[in-house]
Amino acid sequence: GRCRLLCKPSALAQHLVRSLGQAAALQGGRWLWPRWPRLQMLRQLLQPPEPEPAVARELLQLPDTGLVALDWLVRPRGAGSGSSRGGPSLVLLLIPNAAGKVTGGLLQLGLRALERGFVPVIFNRRGHNGCPLTTPWLQPFGDPGDLREAVTYLRCRHPAALLLAVSEGSGSGLLLSYLGESGSSSRLAAAACISPVFRGRDWFEAGMPWLYEWPLLLHLKRGLSRYAGSLAEAVDVERLLGSRSLRELEEALFCRTKSRPTSWEAYWERNEPLRDADEVAVPVLCLCSADDPVRGPPARSLPLELFRSSPYFFLLLTPRGGHGGFPRRGPGRCWGHEAVLEYLRAMAEFLRAEERRKGLPRPR
Repeated sequence: GRCRLLCKPSALAQHLVRSLGQAAALQGGRWLWPRWPRLQMLRQLLQPPEPEPAVARELLQLPDTGLVALDWLVRPRGAGSGSSRGGPSLVLLLIPNAAGKVTGGLLQLGLRALERGFVPVIFNRRGHNGCPLTTPWLQPFGDPGDLREAVTYLRCRHPAALLLAVSEGSGSGLLLSYLGESGSSSRLAAAACISPVFRGRDWFEAGMPWLYEWPLLLHLKRGLSRYAGSLAEAVDVERLLGSRSLRELEEALFCRTKSRPTSWEAYWERNEPLRDADEVAVPVLCLCSADDPVRGPPARSLPLELFRSSPYFFLLLTPRGGHGGFPRRGPGRCWGHEAVLEYLRAMAEFLRAEERRKGLPRPR
């Protein structure tokens, strides 16, 4: 259709081209609001899914006594469960944006995955989305330590399932950091990033549309204000809650700390999403729109050379779609969700075929 797939030629790329070429979601059709990417972005941030999913929360304690929350999407209210019999074969880890905002779009993706036999679970960072904050610090932008513990737990809980991951928006910084640091030991079979932010520092410094930045800033402040007392021993709470941009808040939380202050430059040396991109060893689909008002212009914000040189990175680029919007008419109003789920299905099919061909044992 109107999309381009940019990647390094390989057998995996050929399989992906065949699968996506047959996907109904990519066959074109009438698009809603084709020239209003900011309205698409606002709709994606604020509109709840239909129907509202039921969620079962599980708290995972980390080695430093911190907590992260895993929200299992059980079933849509008023509908039967879509989980498969005999235990799940595909567990899908969903990672919200860096502000911890679980958007209607992310929940809608979880519902679509549930209908197709996946077992979706949302990863909530410490202090985000109602997860209790038991330490006087939160998770930096690209620090994958907490995510690593969650992935290890999911692998232990479902040892025979393929573990897949999808991130949304700025949450892709965490997923890409994890894949780069973990390399071939990531325990993930495949990953996808919807409207990812590739260059964290540039993204914070460039500023964002107020329609996007202010709702997320208020969402973060509302959550952090609940823990002002415990955070006071580590950060300047008055500066934190008085932040007027996401960059100011990020600096107050992680750079201007009382015990271990650091510079903005040093912070990004440890947290840039693509700092270890050469070590990524699982296929990663990045679904991007050329008119994304949050990520910025493609020439400045897309690492095109990475997709040309790495056999694991695939860029599905569409001319319009906004930031995580990708709207269309009818049920399943985001065609991007259908494309991502088709990609994950194709990757699972390819990996299982490789296992059978090589006679590899299933994980125990």
